[in-house]
Amino acid sequence: MDIGSYQEPQITGNAGLLEQDQQPRWYAIYTSANHEKRVHEQLGRRGVESFLPLYASVRRWKDRTVRLQLPLFPNYLFARIALRDRLQVLRVPGVARFVGFHGGPCALQETEIESLQRVTRVLPSFRAEPYPYLTAGRCVQVKTGPLAGIAGILVERRNGTRFVISVDLIMRSVAIELDAEELEPQ
Repeated sequence: MDIGSYQEPQITGNAGLLEQDQQPRWYAIYTSANHEKRVHEQLGRRGVESFLPLYASVRRWKDRTVRLQLPLFPNYLFARIALRDRLQVLRVPGVARFVGFHGGPCALQETEIESLQRVTRVLPSFRAEPYPYLTAGRCVQVKTGPLAGIAGILVERRNGTRFVISVDLIMRSVAIELDAEELEPQ
């Protein structure tokens, strides 16, 4: 075949889209610094399902103490979209890019998002905060309570144990203070 005569295949209409591009899946979105809440709000206004996990933090200044809701994963939030609709997200002011490999977005595992959503629903009951990304450690699972069934990594500290859940794609983790009795080996 003559290289000069080769033509790229043309895809027209929705018939040429891959099935995976038409199914809504969770994707990580990288935002400009301190724009996570604005992007989350804008996505909601545009009808895009998004998830921004937050935690409570107390900040002290000379003259006052303030309780803030901060992102568990600074510069990241998650959107559930069909890949064909990614331009709707990329056009939101403050969105830098989708997280992925080789220039294309990579979908997250549903179990990772479900775990994070369950954790954020019960955060007032538990103390949670961002934690350095972990890949090694003792794998455990919560055996009782509202987080039952969620898998993570056990980290022992001087003042107790922490249960760490990681999102591999963005290489970020969240630590939750739990009693060791609530955990079992996985």
